[in-house]
Amino acid sequence: LYIEKLENGLTIMIVPKKGIQKKYVIWGTNYGSNDSKFIVPGEKEPTEVPKGVAHFLEHKMFEQESGINSLDTLTALGVEANAYTTNDHTAYLFECTENFYPALDELMDYVQHPYFTDENVEKEKGIICQEIKMYDDDPDWRVYFGAIANLYHKHPVKIDIAGTCETVNNTYKDMLELCYQTFYHPHNMMLFVVGNIN
Repeated sequence: LYIEKLENGLTIMIVPKKGIQKKYVIWGTNYGSNDSKFIVPGEKEPTEVPKGVAHFLEHKMFEQESGINSLDTLTALGVEANAYTTNDHTAYLFECTENFYPALDELMDYVQHPYFTDENVEKEKGIICQEIKMYDDDPDWRVYFGAIANLYHKHPVKIDIAGTCETVNNTYKDMLELCYQTFYHPHNMMLFVVGNIN
């Protein structure tokens, strides 16, 4: 395992695997659903945003000003890409056997250059609410969150990572921009790479 901290604060971890065809990349930030109340650097008073903003932000990261979705770009390269949000982090990842460097360029581009408009944020609200309703219909998910809510009465871990339809509908472009600027700084992120690379 090779670890390097860049001048901009980004930690990079590389595990070279000679003779392995597949390459895997995950780029994460220490920002998850528990982080709905925080102090913005340079300010003294805490800021609070609706529950689920970290997950909402994850959804919006793939959309580009060109109108092309970065997931479509990565798929066209033959790359399997995804993203996820947990209670304490959000991650963007891909795996491939070919086109590693073009895919890495695309990952670096969309994670570092988000595109938010009032219109595309509004459109995403319906998509996320459908996802929330889908999980609400899953018995295993309901039992899990019922148990969490009973174990942690005051801790934010008891709240669904995606929030609720109400909190999603109270999320706006300026909130996403604020959370992006606060948490998606290289010093709060880590890039992990595994594969037959130098």
